[in-house]
Amino acid sequence: MVSQEQRRRQLAREKFLRQQQRRTEARRKARLRNSVIASVLGVVVIGSVALYTTGVLKDDGDKKENASAEVTPSASPTSKAPDPCAKPAAGSVQTLSWKKEPAMTIDTSAKYTLKLATTCGDIGIALKTSAAPHTVNSFDFLAGKGYFDHTKCHRLTTQGIYVLQCGDPQGTGMGGPGYTLPDENLKDKSLKNNTYPAGTVAMANTGQKHTGGSQFFLVYKDSPLPPSYTPFGTIDAAGMKVLSKIAAAGESTGAGDGAPNATVVINKATVSKS
Repeated sequence: MVSQEQRRRQLAREKFLRQQQRRTEARRKARLRNSVIASVLGVVVIGSVALYTTGVLKDDGDKKENASAEVTPSASPTSKAPDPCAKPAAGSVQTLSWKKEPAMTIDTSAKYTLKLATTCGDIGIALKTSAAPHTVNSFDFLAGKGYFDHTKCHRLTTQGIYVLQCGDPQGTGMGGPGYTLPDENLKDKSLKNNTYPAGTVAMANTGQKHTGGSQFFLVYKDSPLPPSYTPFGTIDAAGMKVLSKIAAAGESTGAGDGAPNATVVINKATVSKS
């Protein structure tokens, strides 16, 4: 027969075991919860780093590597400034695509200029033909086909790096001409100390080598970037004033990276030999 003392000890032991089981289960759940939280935070951090290393200039056609702005704390959206630009010209974007890079037809020893007639004003660009012949030849080809006409400049960055990104007929950062271009002129003497100086026009890409398409960015203020984006042109003084006007209107998110508040549409792009 079990004595009262033995029964008391048995009940105490069973109670202790139940308490241990509850504590063990609570610790297991806590570890699981912390693991999930850590995983989520890891994804957020990795995503933020990816934006920094590949994004702004990411041609999201892959989503195109197009290079992203420096990761900064979120800012509250501010009220929009008045749109400084005119209404777009009548017309619509053409849906065009090619399977391979166009054959070389430009004179690589000649000087060429690219004129972007935008809703915000004309932007003139002296092209670096001999240093970036594939890129300049592609722009000559695409402009001649009306590829850039009526397209929006879809991205403006105002923190970390300072660029206006254009050249996507879709206006989403996902578009391209169907072919890719080789990287060129990455040792341009203007690219010093991992900086793309104000006035530079360069190709966006997917973050991988030789993945430029049609998207490009115009630098309106010195921007810290690695020499990974083909610099193929220099903006004239009038064009820099246009970019300053666009930048002053800000971007849509209030956080330094989004669609420009200004209605920036390329009414007509023209490449001319001089």
